[in-house]
Amino acid sequence: MPNPFGKTRDQEKPYAIYKQGPFEWRVLKTYKQPSTEAKDVYARWYLSTSSPHTYGSGELGDGYAKDIRDNAVLIQAEPEWLEHYT
Repeated sequence: MPNPFGKTRDQEKPYAIYKQGPFEWRVLKTYKQPSTEAKDVYARWYLSTSSPHTYGSGELGDGYAKDIRDNAVLIQAEPEWLEHYT
């Protein structure tokens, strides 16, 4: 089964948005299927990260999925994302 979130999206149409205080992570791509990602503490997501230090824009790069899921709140997501990550 192919990764349902393996295609990179634009920053304005992310698969999901997580937030913690002034920090916001927009998930633009995942590298693994959700079922295998749950077993890997080093699973990464390709993100657009915004903070007070980015002055209103997002920095692109990878982040650990576990860190975001454990410390931030999901504020918006595609229906398919909700099926796999809630």
